[in-house]
Amino acid sequence: MLQLLLEEPSAEVALRIIIPRMIPHAEEHVNYELRVFSGKDDLLRKLPSRLRGYSSWARNFDVRILTLVDRDDDNCVSLKERINRIAVDAGLKLHQSGSAGFGGCFKARIACEEIEAWFLGDPAAIRTAYPKVAKSFEHRAGFRDVDAIRGGTWERLEKLLQDAGYFSNGLRKLELARTLAPLLSLENNSSASFNHFCNALKEMFPEDDST
Repeated sequence: MLQLLLEEPSAEVALRIIIPRMIPHAEEHVNYELRVFSGKDDLLRKLPSRLRGYSSWARNFDVRILTLVDRDDDNCVSLKERINRIAVDAGLKLHQSGSAGFGGCFKARIACEEIEAWFLGDPAAIRTAYPKVAKSFEHRAGFRDVDAIRGGTWERLEKLLQDAGYFSNGLRKLELARTLAPLLSLENNSSASFNHFCNALKEMFPEDDST
């Protein structure tokens, strides 16, 4: 049983497209769920009680929990430590790369700064979906490290697309996720947080329907 805890609907939209591409047997499973909260504050507020519930399930089932939150203005390391403490206090064990066995296993991943960094990390996907976007924008100073963008990653992406004549009335995040997720390269993305999440997902995903 794999539970993915997400803070926003656009992450859910993207992952419902990405997971079957990344995990060939994903659609054969009925034991993974994406649970969406009403933002980061709501997820962090409800996380202790939800993880305690998963911990009780783990007495009888193979439970694996992967949570994804945006860093926003938080320190990435401190935020991850805070979430990990909540998991340990709930009675879950932290999954380490390469470790065997689950039974109440938790892993946190932080999207630095926001999930839109994953989209900016694949300029080819952006230009495929939105051909009028400036060529080689990724070489500009403000886009060279997509995980280090400050002041709002989605605002930066919105301006990039609006400058090319798209989303004149404002960026529609769900539409953007539905459009770009099928185009993202799973092997060639400059966002380190995207690559870390993909690796964590592969490690945590159940291998067969008996898990």
